[in-house]
Amino acid sequence: QVQLVASGGGLVQAGGSLRLSCAASGRSFSLYVMGWFRQAPGKEREFVAGITWDLGRTYYSDSVKGRFTISRDNAKNLVYLQMRSLKPEDTAVYSCAARPGTDPSRRVGYEYWGQGTQVTVSS
Repeated sequence: QVQLVASGGGLVQAGGSLRLSCAASGRSFSLYVMGWFRQAPGKEREFVAGITWDLGRTYYSDSVKGRFTISRDNAKNLVYLQMRSLKPEDTAVYSCAARPGTDPSRRVGYEYWGQGTQVTVSS
């Protein structure tokens, strides 16, 4: 049974940083893409970033490019989202997800989803 468990959310002031973690288990994630999504109240879920499990190729949405960094630790089965220069508009529930594939920019087809972790950025 695949499990994705996100953690690391919290309350931070604008301009601050947070690092989210996603613990992945239940299968091999070779030839998989791991992604981070977010959903703010009243808004649709938004793709944030993706990374290929094997080679670590990354892709970012324009809204976070240059501020967020996605990475993975294959040995520990962890995926990270380092968030810097946070803005109030980054406030959302952040979730990690996984899908088969090798293109980190593809935003659909995610099969496995974890629960979210709340990130709140105060102004």
